[in-house]
Amino acid sequence: MEIVLIDAKSELEILPVLQKVKQKVKGKIGLVTTIQHFHRLKAAKTLIPDLVLGGQILGCDVSAAVKIKDEVDVFVYVGTGHFHPVAVAIKTGKDVYIANPVSNEVSKVPKSDIEAHKKKIKGKYLKFLNAKKIGILVSTKSGQYNLEKALKLQIELDRPSYIFLANHISESDLENYPDIDIFINTACPRIDFKNIINIEGIEEMVAGKIS
Repeated sequence: MEIVLIDAKSELEILPVLQKVKQKVKGKIGLVTTIQHFHRLKAAKTLIPDLVLGGQILGCDVSAAVKIKDEVDVFVYVGTGHFHPVAVAIKTGKDVYIANPVSNEVSKVPKSDIEAHKKKIKGKYLKFLNAKKIGILVSTKSGQYNLEKALKLQIELDRPSYIFLANHISESDLENYPDIDIFINTACPRIDFKNIINIEGIEEMVAGKIS
């Protein structure tokens, strides 16, 4: 099947909210955003010349922020919502500000949001450690297909585990398997159901990034 990717570019200007960033945020700034505002980033350097352009981040990939974390003191995320900036804060260990071009407001990601996210991962990790039967979720969607990783994980697990391969993963479908104690998600980390731990969460706990 042929796949056509079309960028959904926002028509909003980001310089007005970055003017507030310039006044409010201290230190060297690393700037990141999603595809909607990516085309506006270069213009940001006309306002804040010494900032570092991290570039585009995804829900499942904030490597654009990680690669510049040692060059900056703080991150600014251009966009709305907390999902992306919380991920940046956890992965980089830096303070993160949200520059919302819709509301034209600048806010700092609260420590409580970061700790709540870590606490949720810890709870799911403990459930994973005590699970007797594990399901491993694999998506067939483009960019999310990680069967090789799932097969490797299955070999490493010391308990019965089963791979679930699907194009669409829903919480109601997983409820049909009550004997599975927990599911490990190898697809998009936005899939964050009650009985699922993302493989990234396991990797972060093992690496000591979440303690």
